[in-house]
Amino acid sequence: MRFMNEHEVEDAAYRFEDHEILGPATRTLQNLVDATNRNSDGWAYWPKPCRAAAKLQELITRDGTHQYHSGGRPDVTVAEYKRALVPLKAFRTRSGLPFEIVEV
Repeated sequence: MRFMNEHEVEDAAYRFEDHEILGPATRTLQNLVDATNRNSDGWAYWPKPCRAAAKLQELITRDGTHQYHSGGRPDVTVAEYKRALVPLKAFRTRSGLPFEIVEV
C-alpha cells in the first residue's frame, strides 16, 4: 500500500492545484489528513484513514516516477477519481470523521 506522508500530500496539493481532476483529489486528501490530525494521534499513526485513501493516493502518485509528478497527467479520469472516493465515503460514514470530499 502506498503511504503519502504529510509533506508529500501538501506538495501534491500545491503541484496539482489547477488540474481539473487531481486538484479536487489532492484537496480531498489534504482535508482527510487535516481531519485525521485534529481527531487522533495523527495521519502517520492511524492506519484506517490511510487505508481508505489508498486508491486516491495511487491515483495521485501512480508509480512515483517523474512523469507522474509534472505535466497535464492525461492518465487520470473522472471515473477513476469517483471510484477512489468510494472507500473514503464509506470510511467517513463509519468513523464519523468530518472532512470535505471535493467533487469534480
